[in-house]
Amino acid sequence: MKFSVLDPKTLSQSNPYTVKNLVYGSWKNTDQTRNIIDPLNGDLFIKIPDTKSEDFLPFKKSLESCPKYGRHNPFSNIERYKMLAEVSRKTAEKLKDPEIESFFATLIMRVMPKSYAQCLGEVRVTANFFSNFSSDQVRFLARGFSNPGDHLGQESRGYRWPYGSVVIISPFNFPLEIPALQLMGALFMGNKPLIKGASTTAIVIEQLLHLLHFCGLPKEDVDFINCSGANMWKFLEKIKDVVRLTQFTGSSKTANEICQLMNGKVKLEDAGFDWKILGPDCNSAWVPYVSWQSDQDAYAASGQKCSAQSILFVHENWEKAGIFEQIKNLASRRKLDDLTVGPVLSWSTEEILEHINSLLKIPESKLIFGGKPLVGHTIPKKYGAIETTALYVPIEAFKNSEYFRLITTEIFGPFQIVTTYSNKQLGIVLEACEKMDHHLTAAIVSTNQQFLNMVLGATVNGTTYAGLRARTTGAPQNHWFGPAGDPRGAGIGTPEAIQQTWSCHREIIFDQGPIDPNWGYPNAT
Repeated sequence: MKFSVLDPKTLSQSNPYTVKNLVYGSWKNTDQTRNIIDPLNGDLFIKIPDTKSEDFLPFKKSLESCPKYGRHNPFSNIERYKMLAEVSRKTAEKLKDPEIESFFATLIMRVMPKSYAQCLGEVRVTANFFSNFSSDQVRFLARGFSNPGDHLGQESRGYRWPYGSVVIISPFNFPLEIPALQLMGALFMGNKPLIKGASTTAIVIEQLLHLLHFCGLPKEDVDFINCSGANMWKFLEKIKDVVRLTQFTGSSKTANEICQLMNGKVKLEDAGFDWKILGPDCNSAWVPYVSWQSDQDAYAASGQKCSAQSILFVHENWEKAGIFEQIKNLASRRKLDDLTVGPVLSWSTEEILEHINSLLKIPESKLIFGGKPLVGHTIPKKYGAIETTALYVPIEAFKNSEYFRLITTEIFGPFQIVTTYSNKQLGIVLEACEKMDHHLTAAIVSTNQQFLNMVLGATVNGTTYAGLRARTTGAPQNHWFGPAGDPRGAGIGTPEAIQQTWSCHREIIFDQGPIDPNWGYPNAT
């Protein structure tokens, strides 16, 4: 495995690894570093650059080196479309090599603890994405169209055009998949990206870049910066007139702040309080599968997926069939030993328990299961360590605006709200879906096409599964993944997502004549 000298299994306090920045083709250290602790025991195991204001200038100059018309476009440097497709092909081939596949899965597991199967799935989705954009598929992303003009010799043509210099800010929960898909989308369309990952998982991006360079990506094509959130904010202030687009994946609060800072030049995939509705048609034979899928949607990766099931609307027919008990039994199998439940990196145990206690003050609410801290572990106090949890809230509580705000607060961990509804209360369910602020993923479990049509026609979520096997979490290399209802929404995974997020429309009207014989008259058109 020539692209890396790192062994994820040996990362420890006695053998920490130091990540580097990448700017205009050169790997760089900084005078000071920041310590990253092992999320399972609190020991130092990684160091990253502590990039500060005095270190920003090379990054700014690198971004300024890219013109607004990009590194390539349909009229310039078009050979780069083929070059990037070949990089993609080689990278897919490497990621499917068992040794390299295991390397990335193990590395992800060290920095964002989740089961090996979940980590392996992330690597395989990423490999499939690279496979999808091999051969001619990158140039096909730039496909345009033409229309006849008003007269002989005139034709209008529409083109997909890059932005130029762009910034990508990616989250911790999918430290390989999300950065890789957005980074390559930016490159495919002709942009020059600077990428910043979450500090806790930035090592994965560094290793991805080493692999891309090994597979032929020019080192000056991508810049990689490591710094605190506060210093990244200062850097964005310095480069906001240079950067044409900032793509952010993360919390809604930060997303809105970045939108203001960058004068609206953003594409966002922010939080989602993702819902699933179990329709009135319930067959007892379906309950085991639907229970299993609900357990996966709510608790895989300890609930730290932007598409995780946050709330389950259960028709009373499913409750009578025993679905809550089945989900409870499935959730009880999850344990820290195999990381089927693990540390929560964005909420502390204390914060989660405080939220649970607030919810339990709603009349008739109750714990279905969980609600207690994990025991017998060495997870640092700054991180959450809690049992898989489901909390019941009565459907009528959704009509209270104060309760609604509390109920729909997203806990990025192994926690979900559950509620039941009758046929007469379906309107409350649909009203709740309408009132939610963020519309990322959703699921409607039903085989009744009229019910599916009604709910689909009255909701917004950008990635919605519908049918007996409906889920909220899914692999975005084979379909569009992203929010709907927000013009700033960023897609991921498909040609349409890449085109919408990483290119704009340019119209060129070719007009070769003949010259209008009436051109010299005052009333000529």
